[in-house]
Amino acid sequence: MASTDVDKELETLIRARYPLIYIVSWEEKRVEDALRTIAQARGKKIFFWTITQGMVMNPNHRDNATRDHMAALDFVMDSRDQALFVLKDYHAFISDVTVTRRLRDLTSALKTSYKTLVILAPLLKLPSELEKDITVVDYGLPDLIDLDHILEGIVQAVKDKPHVNTALSPIERERILKAAQGLTANEAENVLAKSLVEKQCFDVDVILGEKEQIIRKSGILEYYPFSERIEDVGGLDLLKDWMEKRTVAFTEQAREFGLPSPRGVLLLGVQGCGKSLSAKAIGAIWHLPLLRLDVGRIFAGIVGSSEENMRKAIRVAESVAPCILWLDELEKGFSGTQSSGSSDGGTTSRVFGTFLTWMQDKKAPAFVVATSNDVTALPPELLRKGRFDEIFFIDLPAEQEREQIFKIHIKKRKRKAENFDLLRLANATPGFSGAEIEASVVEALYDAFDEQKEMTTETILQAIRNSVPLAMTMQERIESLRMWATERARAASSIQSEDLETIREELIIQKHQTLIAAPPSEVPDEASPETPLPTPLPPSP
Repeated sequence: MASTDVDKELETLIRARYPLIYIVSWEEKRVEDALRTIAQARGKKIFFWTITQGMVMNPNHRDNATRDHMAALDFVMDSRDQALFVLKDYHAFISDVTVTRRLRDLTSALKTSYKTLVILAPLLKLPSELEKDITVVDYGLPDLIDLDHILEGIVQAVKDKPHVNTALSPIERERILKAAQGLTANEAENVLAKSLVEKQCFDVDVILGEKEQIIRKSGILEYYPFSERIEDVGGLDLLKDWMEKRTVAFTEQAREFGLPSPRGVLLLGVQGCGKSLSAKAIGAIWHLPLLRLDVGRIFAGIVGSSEENMRKAIRVAESVAPCILWLDELEKGFSGTQSSGSSDGGTTSRVFGTFLTWMQDKKAPAFVVATSNDVTALPPELLRKGRFDEIFFIDLPAEQEREQIFKIHIKKRKRKAENFDLLRLANATPGFSGAEIEASVVEALYDAFDEQKEMTTETILQAIRNSVPLAMTMQERIESLRMWATERARAASSIQSEDLETIREELIIQKHQTLIAAPPSEVPDEASPETPLPTPLPPSP
């Protein structure tokens, strides 16, 4: 008898003599097995039709007389058997006016018989004339129970083989199954076998690599592999702690404890301070596929296609869930919703509405990470409670955090951090963002390479003196963002960054020191507008 909910639904429809059933699925074998089980339980024969083999009961046979798509319908009409007739990939012919009419004729004939016509196709193509006559069934991808059966079958098949470790703790087993969600039964079986061949064990990263193929085929979402680690993010201790606590948030153990699946997080802050890096780190720390949604790809030229592109992106994200859906620089995609009616016929508003509705009602464990540099450009309905679990503000790094960031980027460039004066570098970069610190290290590397010397603390300091950070050029904008975040967002770091006016004064003094070629040791510890600037030294003889 049928076991899963969709199998039970199919059996009910067949017993109730529904004449035409349209099953949407990529998994022919799973559907075939389910229909064979139902047919056997009901004492019915089952025929399968393809354009290459015709209408046959045995997949190894061939009937050239019924290979034509109209001949297949005639066979169903003339048959005296109590049977299921499964037409594979018949969606390619269903829009033909003759086929449509013939199917409508069959509806009345099959209703009074013990015959059922089943169309099995990966795509739903249904003429409006048949909407009232055909019942559509979405045959979903394997659930956790189905995947667990597949996993157990592979474990039993290789348990006696040496050098293969199939032992899994309950949490590890659940992670493997969650990683395989969104794959077809055949894809899951293949990738689990591939993992054993490559790693001699079941590896989550190998399974997630298979999902990359699904995401790339969508053409709208981009897959980001685990290239960043949480250790690559300097500072932001409160945000890291928040992420760490939700590492097992998608497990059944969390559900049983009463925890809902995390919905999402909005990262606001100064440009170059680690918002995008944090989004990538979340994917690595949670071992979930990270999908970047480029809002620019959503808006296509054909009327109506933008809305369909958004729905397609949502479907792909849900099919590979649990996953992380990353929307970078959100304000650039949805900032024009208010003027959308007069500028683009309301397309932006409709696309934005589709996204908001999905965020509010989504059942699939797809965690949304949105980043933004300009909170004033975001629609207010996006910021209300319930859309995101939390809104974090990422400020300019404080001195202690800058020291960590220098250490990270020096080690990335294959240098030993202990050979550099990190505290001195941190003191020399008030108001520098993480991206600007990285740029100063890279520039110092170029200078050292050009001079055929090794990079030193002094080389980096010289690159720093040549830089003008955003804290100088965008002081008013950063100050406004800080004021907004004070009461409306949660701080991502427990260490408060320097005051912008103090940063400005220190940078001005440093620039002056550079112009007069004063050594770094003569820079005043407490610089202020009242602090007298050192007089230039006379030139040496």
